[in-house]
Amino acid sequence: MRPRHGQTVDVDSLDDFTARVAAGARSMYGWHLRSLDLTGQTAAIRALDVAGALFLGCALNKPDEDSVRERGALVFPQVPGSPVDSYRPGLYTPRELYDGIEDGYETTLDARAYAWSRQPRSRDLTLAQALHDHAVDDALATGHAGRRVVGIMGGHSLARGSAAYADAARLAYELTRARLTVATGGGPGAMEAANLGAYLAPHEPADLDKALAMVARAPSFTPSVQDWVGAALDVLDTWPEGADSFGIPTWHYGHEPPNPFATRIAKYFSNAIREAVLLECANGGIVFLPGAAGTVQEVFQDACENYYADASSVAPMILVGRAFWTRELPAWDLLSALASDRDMSASLHLVDTISEVVPLLAA
Repeated sequence: MRPRHGQTVDVDSLDDFTARVAAGARSMYGWHLRSLDLTGQTAAIRALDVAGALFLGCALNKPDEDSVRERGALVFPQVPGSPVDSYRPGLYTPRELYDGIEDGYETTLDARAYAWSRQPRSRDLTLAQALHDHAVDDALATGHAGRRVVGIMGGHSLARGSAAYADAARLAYELTRARLTVATGGGPGAMEAANLGAYLAPHEPADLDKALAMVARAPSFTPSVQDWVGAALDVLDTWPEGADSFGIPTWHYGHEPPNPFATRIAKYFSNAIREAVLLECANGGIVFLPGAAGTVQEVFQDACENYYADASSVAPMILVGRAFWTRELPAWDLLSALASDRDMSASLHLVDTISEVVPLLAA
C-alpha cells in the first residue's frame, strides 16, 4: 500500500485512507485525496509525512489545513457556491442527478448545476467547471477501460412511443446482448432510446416492449421534465437490475435534461470536450441514426478522425437510413467520396435497417 517514489495513489474514500494508515503508511508522497471528510483524522494527518500529497476538495480542520500546507502538501479547496464537486472521483448516476425530482425538476442537482453555469463568467466559475470536467474525464477513462464501446448517435427530438424510438432501443438491446457496451450523447430522443434498450438487455424482449409502453405516457421532456423523468424511474423501479451503458451529455444544452437510462453518466460543462470524448470512447465504432445538425456534425467529426487514422485505428461508421442519408440530408455522397482512397473506406457502411447493424459490429 505504500507508494513508491514518483507513484500516484488515488485515495477516493475514507476507508481507503484509514486502511493505508492502519497498514503502516508513513509518507503520503504522491497521494491524491479527493473529496474526503478528514476533520476526524487529525492524529493521522499530523503523524504522516504529507510532503508531495495533493488534497482535492477535502474537508480539513483549519489547523490541519495550515499544517499540511506548511509541511509541503498542496491543498485545493472546493469552490464556494458551486453545486458540483469539482474533484468527484466517479461518474454520475441518474438517481444522483435527479434526486428530489418529486419536488420539481428545479430542485435537482442537474437543474441547479445548469442554473449555476449560466452565471456571468468569473475566474471561480471557470476554474470550478474546468476542474470538474477534468475529474469526469478521469472517471470516464477508468470506467470504459477494457470495454468495446459502440456509440449510437441520433436526433434528440425523437419522441417516446414512435417507431423510430423503438428501433433505436432494439438496436442497443441487440448490441448489448452481443457483449458490446453502448455509449450515447446522454440526452433525450434516440440517445435515450439507445440507453433504454441497453439497460433492458439482460431481460426478455417482451420486457423491453413493456418498458417502451411505460415511457410512452410521457413522450417528451416538454412540457414537464418531472413527468418525463418519472416515467423513466418507474421503468428502473420495475427492472432494478440492468446492463451498463454510458451517457455523455453536457450542461451546455441546458434545455435538454440527461436521460435516466444511462447507468454511467459523464456530464460535462464544456460541450467541445464532451463531443471529442464521445467520439474517442467509441472504440468499437459508431452507428448514426437519422438526426439533424448535431448528428451531421458528429458524422463528419468521426470521419475526420478516421480519415487521418492509421489502418489499425479506424473504427466502423454505420449510417442507418439510405433514403435519409442520400436524399433528405445527403451526407453519404460526400462521406464516401472523402473515404474513397483512404483506409477508412472499408469501415464505412450505409444500411437501411437496424437488423443489418449488429453483424457489422459484433464480429
